[in-house]
Amino acid sequence: MRRRLLGSVRSRAALAAVLVVAVALVAAGTAVLLALRDNLGEQSSADADSAARRVATSLVSGVAPGGLDLDDEDHPVQVVDDDGRLIAATEDLERISGAGTDAAKPVAAQRDDSDDDGDDDSRGGGKVSGSTDYSDGSATVDGDSADYRFAEVKVDDTAYGDLTVYAGASLTAEQSAVTTTKTAMLIGFPLLLVVVGTVTYLVTRRALRPVEGIRAEMAAITASQDLGRRVPQPDTHDEVARLAATTNETLAALQESVERQRRFVADASHELRSPIASLRTQLEVGAAHPELLDVPGAVEDTVRLQELAADLLLLARLDAGERPADTGVDLAALVREELSQRTGDRLPVTVESAESAQVTGSRGQLARVLGNLVDNAQRHAGTGVVVAVGIEGGEAVLTVADDGAGVPAEERERIFERFVRLDDARSRDGGGAGLGLAIARDVTVRHGGTLTVRAAPQGGALFELRLPAG
Repeated sequence: MRRRLLGSVRSRAALAAVLVVAVALVAAGTAVLLALRDNLGEQSSADADSAARRVATSLVSGVAPGGLDLDDEDHPVQVVDDDGRLIAATEDLERISGAGTDAAKPVAAQRDDSDDDGDDDSRGGGKVSGSTDYSDGSATVDGDSADYRFAEVKVDDTAYGDLTVYAGASLTAEQSAVTTTKTAMLIGFPLLLVVVGTVTYLVTRRALRPVEGIRAEMAAITASQDLGRRVPQPDTHDEVARLAATTNETLAALQESVERQRRFVADASHELRSPIASLRTQLEVGAAHPELLDVPGAVEDTVRLQELAADLLLLARLDAGERPADTGVDLAALVREELSQRTGDRLPVTVESAESAQVTGSRGQLARVLGNLVDNAQRHAGTGVVVAVGIEGGEAVLTVADDGAGVPAEERERIFERFVRLDDARSRDGGGAGLGLAIARDVTVRHGGTLTVRAAPQGGALFELRLPAG
């Protein structure tokens, strides 16, 4: 069940959103509670300090401890002497803790009033301390108990000695505000998380709806094997639309590759049928009439089959993604060596120029390209073939030109397709299978170069091979 829930992108997105928002809410809520508590605590401290200093000022101004106005129930007050005895306290104060003394009744109220000469209210003097200490405690005033923040202010050198005033400010407002805020968070945060998770799930489901359409169409294409179908592309400009466009481009490339492979198999079968049929006929005639066996013709058909099989094998390796060797090759040296071995050409091959041009790749495959270009030129040339090697703009350039009829402009790309022969009237023996130029183009592309054809200065065709020099 857990795998099923978390196996959905919508569920994972909703869960991730809930977790992120939950962490953010907990952090923000904690910060708010701490800030609220600090602010209210500072306010309580200020109230307590104000009440304590008001009493301290009265003492300094000459008011006796017994004559202090301490009937403010919101700010319980204690006045303690240097010996820790309570000498004045708020009326109706029943119990206190956390202040100077736990006593609720002052000692002054218990002594004999005859000791008081009645002139205490006129005796002043003393100094109020500039610093204030704070502590937390509780007090019960007129039956009501509460927590308080107590401020401690010292009054030195009074007529009654060194005194300490403790005044409290209620913490009820702080505790109430913090509790109310915490309760609101505990109720509101889960509801907010539910809303966030639901909205994220619904929005993600809507956003991924085109993806489900793409998946369903891809499944249908796989089941039907109809590569002509395309996935639906939403009319948006987001990642899903780009995914659909890329998927359709991939399907188009796959369809083209499959169709090309089918044409290749059909054309290869057609090309192999003729020499095999001819060879079989000759062998059957030779078996019945040995004196009529055409041995040279059989050898020629066998050689043609061998060359065609080699071409098909090379094309199969290229289609499989075979990478050329990473070795240095000097095109000029390659041209001189390969042309020196051609002894049976119909027409002479002239090397017009052979400037040293270093390239990286497979020497055998590049030699195959040169041989195919020269063979093609030999079939169409009138008097000779011209080969040149040089460097242009950081590229090694190899050209093979003939003085034949040339290639029409509209056919200059088509001749590089497999099994294409422009002269349909010529014999297969003389015209080849139409794979030489296709192999030359494929090998060139895999070496990072280009192979094009244009009109030669002498009127025929000029094939130009360009490879990165290095």
